[in-house]
Amino acid sequence: MASVSVSSHLNKGLRQHYLSLPQGDECQVTYIWIDGTGEGLRNKTRTLEREPQTIDDIPEWNFDGSSTYQAEGSNSDMYLIPVRMFRDPFTLDPNKLVLCEVLKYNRLPTETNLRSGCNKVMEQVKEHCLWFGMEQEYTLLGVDGHPFGWPTNGFPGPQGPYYCGVGADNAYGRDIVECHYKACLYSGVKICGTNAEVMPSQWEFQVGTCEGIEMGDHLWVARFILHRVCEDFGVVATLDPKPMKGNWNGAGCHTNVSTKEMRDAGGLQYIEKAIEKLGKRHAEHIRVYDPRGGQDNQRRLTGFHETSSINDFSAGVANRGASIRIPRQVGQEQRGYFEDRRPSANCDPYAVTGAIARTCLLEEGEEEEEQSK
Repeated sequence: MASVSVSSHLNKGLRQHYLSLPQGDECQVTYIWIDGTGEGLRNKTRTLEREPQTIDDIPEWNFDGSSTYQAEGSNSDMYLIPVRMFRDPFTLDPNKLVLCEVLKYNRLPTETNLRSGCNKVMEQVKEHCLWFGMEQEYTLLGVDGHPFGWPTNGFPGPQGPYYCGVGADNAYGRDIVECHYKACLYSGVKICGTNAEVMPSQWEFQVGTCEGIEMGDHLWVARFILHRVCEDFGVVATLDPKPMKGNWNGAGCHTNVSTKEMRDAGGLQYIEKAIEKLGKRHAEHIRVYDPRGGQDNQRRLTGFHETSSINDFSAGVANRGASIRIPRQVGQEQRGYFEDRRPSANCDPYAVTGAIARTCLLEEGEEEEEQSK
């Protein structure tokens, strides 16, 4: 059995006594940001004199970028710019979680602040009403790095009974999944579903429908909430795209995409045009679909375990072994959305949605102009 953290054994009933104390009119605001790895999340909390009503009520703040892989100690102050506010499911109302962009000393975006560029693209294509839904797969581990619930010196039975499974021998860690779901609903994150995945101790939650930049914001905060819930239970959620070698499924972040034209009658023709454009830029998308330029996805996109090959682009109706899947219902109704199955579980959703928007909706001249800014 995988080990859990020491802090998870602390007296949670005693903790609840302090959390239930009144706090007057003051409000705790937890600032959340992406660190210099492009994958890690950081946070710190401050007191405001009153509950903020909008994002504009939350002041800029700063942090030590030399401790987050984002600056040198001689010039370490970084700006935190609040961009989206949520209710805090851990310390409850009136407290808030606030997602922030990070700016350098010169107030330019940091290298891992991909939100800034994504937002510019989404503004350019907003007339298309671009909708996304992202399916975040993840794997639960003990603090020793061993999959949660797996035998200490061995493996569980082969894949088969675990996907959407039920029962103590099939579902490992459902308490975490259900607590995360409720916490997201409370916070205002647009979580729309969850299920057990093909590999035991692997799960998925879905976020959407979100329009434009909203997709990346909601998925990053859903990830933060997942890590916080896991912290309380003493386990670790990894977004590694292939956490276990061998005959086990990897973890992706399948991305569902539609425009107003695709959703309207006869929209399949617009879906097919978008897929044609994506095919021409397959290599470019693979480079931005994981934080290491395709190296992480190389372990996952093998052509096996419900994936396409990283080297080849493919598309098909109801085909989970293709790069792009057109759902069967979409093929029948001739309108709807398509699913890009290539993004890795640890992708940056700003990079993924921004690349899809540029490729599918910007003409070459517009795209060159955008990239030069």
